[in-house]
Amino acid sequence: MARAATTTDVFNAIAEPRRRTIIDALAKGDQAVGQIMARLRIAQPAVSKHLGVLRKVGLVSVRKEGRRRLYRLNAQELRPVHDWAKKFEEFWTHQLDRIKDRAEKKMSDKSKQAAPKKGPK
Repeated sequence: MARAATTTDVFNAIAEPRRRTIIDALAKGDQAVGQIMARLRIAQPAVSKHLGVLRKVGLVSVRKEGRRRLYRLNAQELRPVHDWAKKFEEFWTHQLDRIKDRAEKKMSDKSKQAAPKKGPK
C-alpha cells in the first residue's frame, strides 16, 4: 500500500516529529524562520521545507513584515486531530482513575500498618 503524501491532511503533516516541534514553537507566537532555526537547531532548508508542508495543509500561515516573513500557527486546523484523539480520552481517564485508586489504597494500608496498636496495659 502506498504511503499518503505529507500534504494530504493534517494527520500526515504532523506525523513528522520536527513538524510537531515547529508547531509547538509557533504556539508561543509568530516567528520568523531564523527564530525557529535558532530555537530548534534545525538548518534553514529543513525548516522551510517543514513550514511548506504545514502551510499546504493550512496549519501555518505566513505574512510579510518588511523583509521578514512571520509564520503563525492556525491552531483551529488541529481540530480533526483533537476530535479523533478525544475518542480515546475515556481510556486515559479510566487508567488514571485506577492508578489513583491503587495509590489511595496503598496509602491507607500503610497508615493502618503504621498506626500504634492499643492493647491491654
